[in-house]
Amino acid sequence: MAVDTGLPYLTFENPARGRQTVPLPAGAGIATIGRRHDSDIPLPWDPNVSRVHAQLQQVGGEWVIADDGLSYNGTEVNGHRLTGRRRLHDGDVITVGLTRLTYHSPQDLSSPTATAQPRKPAPPITESQRRVLAALCRPCLQPDTLAPPASNRSIANELSLGTDAVKFHLRSLFAAFGIEDLPHNEKRIRLVAEAIDRRAIAP
Repeated sequence: MAVDTGLPYLTFENPARGRQTVPLPAGAGIATIGRRHDSDIPLPWDPNVSRVHAQLQQVGGEWVIADDGLSYNGTEVNGHRLTGRRRLHDGDVITVGLTRLTYHSPQDLSSPTATAQPRKPAPPITESQRRVLAALCRPCLQPDTLAPPASNRSIANELSLGTDAVKFHLRSLFAAFGIEDLPHNEKRIRLVAEAIDRRAIAP
């Protein structure tokens, strides 16, 4: 296991398999993050991850992360948009698409440049809202698929609701998760990301 070797590694949640641990390749010097199955850190289930999204590079014994325009949606480290390259420190949180990866470096004795933010708890929502949220997220949770969130019509059909009722519940969910002010085309995918990250729905 990566934890036992003392070498750096990444951890993240795989919707189909639970928590994953991926050691960074010793001596290789480069590791790719992307939606392609042949990536060093493959995230094929995440529709917002590019085929080749970001690259980890070993420089002078330290790992740095670079996007350099590889991805369509960009990369964040500890909530800050990545530009150029950035050295990673133990506990740094890398966000690509809907997925958060935590960098672990057991031998890193330096002070981190930013403190990783703890996972926020899920807001209180009603059972009806939870059912709508689960239906919205379901296509994104299927293993090895790149499906977008469910449409209002498909949610309505699944739950035997009217589309107006679905829209009402979604507006309430946007507000509950604090994303009601985002552009309309970003709200649904961000709601899925928040629901998965904050464990508002069962995996």
